Amino acid sequence: MNFRLSIFIGLRYITSGRADGFVSFVTLFSFLAMSLGVMALILVLSVMNGFDREIKTRLLEVIPHATITAPHGLSNWRGLADSVSGSAATKPFSNIRSLSPYIEAQAMLTSKMNFQGLSLQGVLPDDTGYQQTPGTSALAAQLSTLQPGSYDIVLGALLARSLDVQAGDTLLLTLPELSVTPLGVFPRVKQLRVSAVFQVGAQIDAGVAFMHMEDLARLLRMGSKVSGLRLFFDDPFSMSELGPLRAHLKDYHRSAEQADYTIETWQQSMAQLFQAIRTEKTVVGLLLSVIIGVAAFNIVASLVLMVNEKRGDIAVLRSLGAMPSTIAQIFRIQGAVTGGFGVVCGLAAGCLLAPNIGAIVSAIESFTGASVFDPDLYFITVLPSHLQWLDVLVVGSLGFILSVVATLYPAWRAGKVPPAEALRYE
Repeated sequence: MNFRLSIFIGLRYITSGRADGFVSFVTLFSFLAMSLGVMALILVLSVMNGFDREIKTRLLEVIPHATITAPHGLSNWRGLADSVSGSAATKPFSNIRSLSPYIEAQAMLTSKMNFQGLSLQGVLPDDTGYQQTPGTSALAAQLSTLQPGSYDIVLGALLARSLDVQAGDTLLLTLPELSVTPLGVFPRVKQLRVSAVFQVGAQIDAGVAFMHMEDLARLLRMGSKVSGLRLFFDDPFSMSELGPLRAHLKDYHRSAEQADYTIETWQQSMAQLFQAIRTEKTVVGLLLSVIIGVAAFNIVASLVLMVNEKRGDIAVLRSLGAMPSTIAQIFRIQGAVTGGFGVVCGLAAGCLLAPNIGAIVSAIESFTGASVFDPDLYFITVLPSHLQWLDVLVVGSLGFILSVVATLYPAWRAGKVPPAEALRYE
């Protein structure tokens, strides 16, 4: 109790006098710097989380949430699909929304203006019982234009722009398959018609095209075999049924005497992209943390100046019996309060602005007439933002820890002030 009373009396005594204007300015500046640093870091991390969520949402509308493949393809894929999907009355895996067979191949498309390699996907767009649920994909309307035997193709918007084609134009497809003729060995080519152009708003628009699965199977001479099954889940972020699904495939593999099956999720197939996003978020977060570090140095400067200004007051407290540890604790509390209050204000401002940053940017665009995201160049037109409370906790903890660490040297220096020398010129 005596120690707490000494701290309280010391704080009241040191802070009751008229403060130097420059010291007050530095203290206010350190408070504002801490608040702005914390707020800026939360806003930037929220925007990056928004971009990450936007990319995942757009990609998961197109790419399968998981795929089931075998080393040499699936021959009896209908039996496997029925085993996984079950009947209308009993669904062994309730999270699986739909599944469909697919064929995947690498190919090259050539137009009059350009040529480009791509991933060619053969899918079933019609109502065969093994299609993706209608209306759940951004491609549903475009894929419905594919008819077996027509050898049509659906291109992404960026790919169509690169090839300078649109719906109704023709392209030349070159497959990595060789045809042996009396005139020699030639790559397999086929003329295709562009039936539709899709735009998801991600890089998949630049490197993926779709054909009817039966047409692609004829071109690749696969017969009734497919590359695998595409699975779509009700919640692609919850993969709780992957363990039971793998066990089910092992049992089916032993009973059907088929090759072993492999399950690949969207986190694995797009691992490089999402790892790059996480690395970018980490690097940007570390760079912006420098702002909080600068604010912590400002706290050091303000406390050092305060110690020099309050040398006489410190000497009086020491003469009244205050211990050096008590003096040091007084300045540690002073600096921690300044930094902590800045962190709290920065957290409050960041949490209020982060969910509304898109609306704020849109209002600024409407007022100035400028456009931050040109629709002709970018996939998005509104700045996305997603506030994660883990980021708020990490940023707040970082700011408070740096605020406390910044007080250690000035507090130690205050405890070392000799009373006699300090009072000699008072």
